[in-house]
Amino acid sequence: MKKYFFPVFVSLIIGVSMAYFIIKQYETLPALAVSSDAESLFYIQRGVYSDMDNMKNNMKDFTHYIYNVEENQYYAYIGITTSKENALKIQNYYKSLGYDTFLKEKITDNKDFINILKQYDELLAKTDDNESIKVICNQVLAKYEELVE
Repeated sequence: MKKYFFPVFVSLIIGVSMAYFIIKQYETLPALAVSSDAESLFYIQRGVYSDMDNMKNNMKDFTHYIYNVEENQYYAYIGITTSKENALKIQNYYKSLGYDTFLKEKITDNKDFINILKQYDELLAKTDDNESIKVICNQVLAKYEELVE
């Protein structure tokens, strides 16, 4: 019995140590949305800023916008849609106003927001009027602030 004690004890110590190091590695990985309701959305990004004041100064022309803080950077968004065609339409609208934008695809799992966004996307797909595009974008961002943040 004594001759099995040492190998079993060493095996347990090695197993616990390996498990600890493997779990520590997963803590540093970014989280992924794991939900059947999750969908990929297109965010129209206006810019990335190093501090809040800089972002507010550069975004003062926009009635509605949202932002995320990632790695001490402020990412400002001025549009959200489920369709790449609508995302390009929004980008072209802002380009006609003289603003450069970027498309960023993110996963969102807020079912209520996604349902409302799909309704706005139907309206956006049917219009080419710049004023309508502006109103729809502002409504979507207002709903995002209400339902997601």
